[in-house]
Amino acid sequence: MSLAEQIAKVALFEGLPETQLEEVASIVLTQQFKRGETIFLEGAQADGFYVTVSGRVKIYKLSLEGKEQILHIFGPGECFAEVPVFSGGSFPAHAEALDDAAVLFFPRNSFVELIQQEPSLAMNMLAVLSRRLRQFTHLIEDLSLKEVPGRLAVYLLYLSEQQGKSDAFNLNITKGQLASLLGTIPETLSRILGKMNQMQLIEVQGPKITIVDREALEDLAAGEKLVG
Repeated sequence: MSLAEQIAKVALFEGLPETQLEEVASIVLTQQFKRGETIFLEGAQADGFYVTVSGRVKIYKLSLEGKEQILHIFGPGECFAEVPVFSGGSFPAHAEALDDAAVLFFPRNSFVELIQQEPSLAMNMLAVLSRRLRQFTHLIEDLSLKEVPGRLAVYLLYLSEQQGKSDAFNLNITKGQLASLLGTIPETLSRILGKMNQMQLIEVQGPKITIVDREALEDLAAGEKLVG
């Protein structure tokens, strides 16, 4: 697959004609990162944004005590770090490769020049940023308004939707990483998974999760308490 064909699959560039895709491809740099390798650090100058080609990338912050809070995990075809690039300044969080990852890097200055030449790129960018704003709004709501069982239920239903609303799927991250994403600790997460398994909401077999009672899980995601 050519670079222009890869770019065409990214939501940010949907609908662009081939000539414009080639123009975008001309400014892109392909980068490779090993699992666990840092892509950028919080506070570094935001001189461009990224699109994941393969592998996964986690965006996270660290507390003063060194506790990690995962904000988002991006997979193939998803862009990240575009907000600070266009608001100016520095990256507000860290980025690290969860797997061996290939990413496309879009230098800020060159991309801004393209936007000035092609307004449809700006419209696509607005759509992507609007979706990202909604995602972070939901994240804030989940972390501040829902208890950990509700946050976990939301995430399990999200994974199910990603795989065609399948009732059986594998966790795509470690339980430690999932605990960080949900704003809790691994011990609490394991206890809640065990309780949900005991109540027959889900079945847990290692990384494999099977939804047994979808309606009850949806109720939990909507704010009902986990009792029993």
